[in-house]
Amino acid sequence: MATASEALALIKRGTEEILLEDELLERLGTGRPLRIKAGFDPTAPDLHLGHTVLINKLRQFQELGHEVIFLIGDFTGMIGDPSGKNVTRKALTREEVLENSRTYQEQIFKILDPEKTRVAFNSEWMGKLSAVDLIQLASRYTVARMLERDDFHKRYTGNQPIAIHEFLYPLVQGYDSVELKADVELGGTDQKFNLLVGRELQKQMGQASQVVLTMPLLEGLDGVQKMSKSLGNYVGIQEPPAEMFGKLMSISDELMWRYFELLSFRSMADITAIRQQVDAGGNPRDAKFTLAEELVDRFHGAGAGIQAREHFIAQFQRGALPEEMPSVTLKAADAAGLPIANALREAGLTSSTSEALRMIKQGAVRIDGERIENADLRLAPGDSHILQVGRRRFAKAAITSG
Repeated sequence: MATASEALALIKRGTEEILLEDELLERLGTGRPLRIKAGFDPTAPDLHLGHTVLINKLRQFQELGHEVIFLIGDFTGMIGDPSGKNVTRKALTREEVLENSRTYQEQIFKILDPEKTRVAFNSEWMGKLSAVDLIQLASRYTVARMLERDDFHKRYTGNQPIAIHEFLYPLVQGYDSVELKADVELGGTDQKFNLLVGRELQKQMGQASQVVLTMPLLEGLDGVQKMSKSLGNYVGIQEPPAEMFGKLMSISDELMWRYFELLSFRSMADITAIRQQVDAGGNPRDAKFTLAEELVDRFHGAGAGIQAREHFIAQFQRGALPEEMPSVTLKAADAAGLPIANALREAGLTSSTSEALRMIKQGAVRIDGERIENADLRLAPGDSHILQVGRRRFAKAAITSG
């Protein structure tokens, strides 16, 4: 069984902030199972990989022996979470909330252990509160405190409307923590204000205040904006294996490491070893294969990742390659491999290594269909690759030792 310090080290992986870390360490040291809460409003029927960042962290708590409460905000979903929004968010109908809740429960157990997960609905207690109860709850927070929240503040100073019911959202989320007697609540960085409201309400109502743990918002496929279905930069966990695999192969080499840290169940030692191989001249495409296979297997079953990889390679070969292309044998001087710029020049795809480096920088070079961004890449002896520069220059290259 992990010590409190070992457990804290695992929990801290990928986290943005823990408030307060000393409190969490103290509670981990008691040896009792902690109540770990995370709330999800069923705003859409399908979850994407961005949602799973939080669910993966819940899984870590489960593996450490703690009680996970997956709270479905069927009541708050009808208010509409204003977090991070510059306009009032559309509230859902009761029918939409119930249907989305059903599909959430089908999807979360691809990650969480159903035997160790309590699924709760905040309508269980919020639906029983009277108007008087809600007024009393509202009296516990001032308008000035609400306007400290970044998105409310921006909308207020920008003369954009804020509906009164939006102020209820963080209060209801905080009250959920009181009802559940949460020891720890998880949320995205955009939820920090709401999580701290829960901490304050617990204190006001005589409970030990929950520890707040925020997780970063996963960037979407564009590597810029957070993953969102509305932005089209998402990977849905129920998408077909080939589609999921292809989307993951489209992310940049740099974003790949962010995905490894937040989405992979591999240890950080394993991820570090994979990164060292790439830094030493290995093909980042192979690392991306490893990541994509793991995630496809998780959501579609063992073996699905390999099949998706084979489909990806075959699709590229069918759809992008000319019927005829030159075959070349290139010699690597040593076991470290042949530098990619030299390979492109010797294969006749560029006139010089300087042109090769320029084409890599412009994103015009692909190996086996994967865009290459690392100009220090080396091709290992014994490997065979399809090299491509631009749209029309191709070569089949076999790498041998010199």
